[in-house]
Amino acid sequence: MDFQEDYIVFEKILIANRGEIAVRVIRTCREMGIRTVAVYSDVDIDALHVRLADEAYRIGPAEAARSYLDMEAILNVATQAHVDAIHPGYGFLSENPAFAEMCVAQDIAFIGPSCTCMSRAKPKDKARRIAKAINIPVVPGSEGAIICDAQGIGINRAIEIARAIGYPVIVKPSGGGGGIGMKIAESRPELISAIRHATMRGKKAFGLSSFYIEKYLPGVKHVEMQVLADTHGTIVHVGDRDCSIQRRFQKLIEEAPCPMLTPFTRLKMGRAAIKLAGALHCDSLMTVEFLYSPATEQFFFNEVNCRLQVEHSITELATGIDMVKEQIRIGAGEHLGFTQDHIRFQAHAMECRITAEDYRNNFLPSPGIIAHLHLPHGLGVRVDEGIDEGTEISLSYDSMIFKLITWGNNRDEALSRMKRALGETCIEGVTTTLPFHRQAIETVDFECGNYTTDFVSGMLNQAPSSPRDVFAAEVRPPDSSAHRVVNGPW
Repeated sequence: MDFQEDYIVFEKILIANRGEIAVRVIRTCREMGIRTVAVYSDVDIDALHVRLADEAYRIGPAEAARSYLDMEAILNVATQAHVDAIHPGYGFLSENPAFAEMCVAQDIAFIGPSCTCMSRAKPKDKARRIAKAINIPVVPGSEGAIICDAQGIGINRAIEIARAIGYPVIVKPSGGGGGIGMKIAESRPELISAIRHATMRGKKAFGLSSFYIEKYLPGVKHVEMQVLADTHGTIVHVGDRDCSIQRRFQKLIEEAPCPMLTPFTRLKMGRAAIKLAGALHCDSLMTVEFLYSPATEQFFFNEVNCRLQVEHSITELATGIDMVKEQIRIGAGEHLGFTQDHIRFQAHAMECRITAEDYRNNFLPSPGIIAHLHLPHGLGVRVDEGIDEGTEISLSYDSMIFKLITWGNNRDEALSRMKRALGETCIEGVTTTLPFHRQAIETVDFECGNYTTDFVSGMLNQAPSSPRDVFAAEVRPPDSSAHRVVNGPW
């Protein structure tokens, strides 16, 4: 549903990202009459987002650390292209307060949370402490960040906390997001190994080696509340999402709304999300994540993400609200065009993240060139893609190929459309998670909606060992004629 008439709030926006999210932002900008600027590394010179944008500029080689994370290079392009604003998408620089500050210093709007909000939400343990201070339930764990020091005080403190709350525990990098660096420990040796993993990955990915510990809760649902807030003090939540189907804390299937929440629990969780967003001075888009126990109907704060989420698409389809459009309008200083009373679930939506990975081989990345691609169509089907035939899937970046989303008047209709859409999809040249998704949505637990965060491990333990089962799609190796770039009309 459209709550306010479209109009130009910026003349030109640079999208500091790649792949499907860059394409997603470009499409909304085009609808709003805003010109777009793409940036690309060498491996992305022929990428879809580059061809869709009005302008495109090279920023470096394929390595992420030297291209899409190069703040100076991106800002140089922004100055050269005379943009009004930068949209960071998700990942890369989306939650980097230093980059947001650099944008503001150059009089370029940063379409995302302010430095104040990001500084209160990160490191992650700060948001946890604030949640606890305003009486939102949190999972038992450390009260603040822990640093590994030469004297071993940090390690000893972590061991004492784990002993007090009981194993299993989960170790999380303080600067983390997207499940990076998180690891479960069921014993003291595993805890020490998990700490080393978290500190190493945290330092590399986020520039922070500190970590914190929480009690690991198996058999729960991972439920998110989407929050929107403008710079004038209006805060609303835009409903919940069930993101429980994960591997290594990376989400694979999501749906909105969560099929197991009672109306009363949904109301309480929404109020908690708004309360926390206010305490964090949210002034853009934020996701508040909870762990929910269907058995007890209790929920606990997990973490916050001050950025657009990959799974924002299902919230859009379930509520009719264009999250990217609202994010852009907020970045331009506009008021939200609606209140909490306007927001209703109009449909049920679900999303499968199709990645270039071999799920039968522990989800090992499968780089290569997409030799053939057929995407599904029809009523109730949406594809958010950043690829086409001839696209190279590189080990330098995330392995997600596209998001397949369906919606319907109810969950059964959305699920039926997802089964149809997955059946129509064909990808050749790389191994993908299509067989996993086809198998997952046929399980009794998924069809009933009572799956939890243990779903993937349980499914893989029961999966047939033969690669020729009904869901194992054949991947034909591409011949030389298939290695081509298909030029679109751009």
